[in-house]
Amino acid sequence: MIDRTLFNEDHTLYRDSLRRFLETEVVPHHAAWEDQGYVDREVWTKAGANGFLCSSMPEQYGGADADKLYSVVLMEEVARVNATGLGFGLHSEIVAPYLNRYGTDEQKQRFLPRMAKGEIIGAIAMSEPAAGSDLQGVRTTATRNGDHYVLNGSKTFITNGYLADLVIVVAKTNPSAGAKGTSLLLVERGMAGFEKGKRLKKVGMKAQDTSELFFDNVKVPVSNLLGRENEGFIYLMQELPWERLQIAISAVESAQAAIDWTVAYVKERKVFGTTVSAYQNTRFKLAEAQTEVQVARVFVDKCIELLMVGKLDTATASMAKYWCSDLQCKVIDECVQLHGGYGYMWEYPIARAYADARVQRIYGGTNEIMKELVTRSMGLSVK
Repeated sequence: MIDRTLFNEDHTLYRDSLRRFLETEVVPHHAAWEDQGYVDREVWTKAGANGFLCSSMPEQYGGADADKLYSVVLMEEVARVNATGLGFGLHSEIVAPYLNRYGTDEQKQRFLPRMAKGEIIGAIAMSEPAAGSDLQGVRTTATRNGDHYVLNGSKTFITNGYLADLVIVVAKTNPSAGAKGTSLLLVERGMAGFEKGKRLKKVGMKAQDTSELFFDNVKVPVSNLLGRENEGFIYLMQELPWERLQIAISAVESAQAAIDWTVAYVKERKVFGTTVSAYQNTRFKLAEAQTEVQVARVFVDKCIELLMVGKLDTATASMAKYWCSDLQCKVIDECVQLHGGYGYMWEYPIARAYADARVQRIYGGTNEIMKELVTRSMGLSVK
C-alpha cells in the first residue's frame, strides 16, 4: 500500500482522539439511533466539547483555525465506522464555511461559536420536490417587504433537518431572473411559519435525520440575508467542489472499510470444510477491489492537495464525486456477495453499508449531472 503523505503527526493524534470518541460515544448507540431515526443531541454537544465540530473555523468564532485536513480526518473516521447518522461534516464543512465566507461579522458571532459547541445544529436547504440537482429550478420565494423577507415554499431531503436550529435556505428573491435571482437566507428554529415535516424513511442512512421543511409566510429579517441579494447561485457554485470532494473522501474510506470487514470475515468463515479466503475467486475479487480503492485514494488525495492550495476545479471535483461513489457501491456489493447470506443481515456492518452507500450517487448532484459538468470542461456542452 502506498504511504499517504498528506498528514503530519498532529493530524495523526487528532485521528486517534477522534477514533476513541467514535468508538465510545457513537458506535455503541448507532443501532438505537437507526431505530429512532435521528441521533441524540447529546452527541453533538459532546463532539463540540471535544473539538470535533467546526475545527476549520477561525478561533475568534469558536473554531480551532485548523487546516482542512482535520476535517478530512473526521470524514474518514466517521466513514470507517459507517456512522452515517452523524451530520457533523455537513454542519462543520458546508454550513459553517458558508457563514464564514459570506456572512457578516454579526452573523458569524451569533452562530458560529454555538455551532462549534454543538449548541446549534446547522443544515442547508437546496432540494425541493421538483428541484433536486437542478438548483436553477428552485421555486421557493423570498419577497422583500421593508426590513424583512417573506419566505414561502418547501424543501425536501434535508440532512440534519429534523434537529436543525439554523438552516441556510436557497430561495428566489427575483424569480424572473432565473439563477441570477437566487439568494441565501438564514432561517432559525422558532420563526413563525417555519415548520418541519416528518422524518423521511429512507432505504439507508436510517439514523440521519433527513426531513421536509415548510415555509409559510416566514418573516426573515433582512439582517439574515447571507451575502448579497441575488448572488446566492454564485456562492453555491463556488462551494460545490469542496462539498463534492467530501462525498468522494467518505466513499473511498467506506469502500476500504468494507474490504477490511470482508477480509476478516472470509478468513474465519468456512464453506465445504475450508475458509472462504482459501478460494481463488475470493482472493482475486478482494485484490481487484483493493487495487481500485488504492487508485481512488491516490486521486482523492491529489484532489485534497489541490483544495488546500485553492486549485480544485468543478470538473475535477465532479470526477472524484461520481467515480468514487460508483466505486464505493461496486466494492460494497462485491463484499456483500463474499459474505453470502450474512451479508444481507442488518446486524452485519456490510449490510448497513450496502444500504447507506446507494445515496452517494444521488445527493450532492447526481452522478449523471457530474458527467455533464465534466463534459462542459471538455468543450462538449450542448448549445
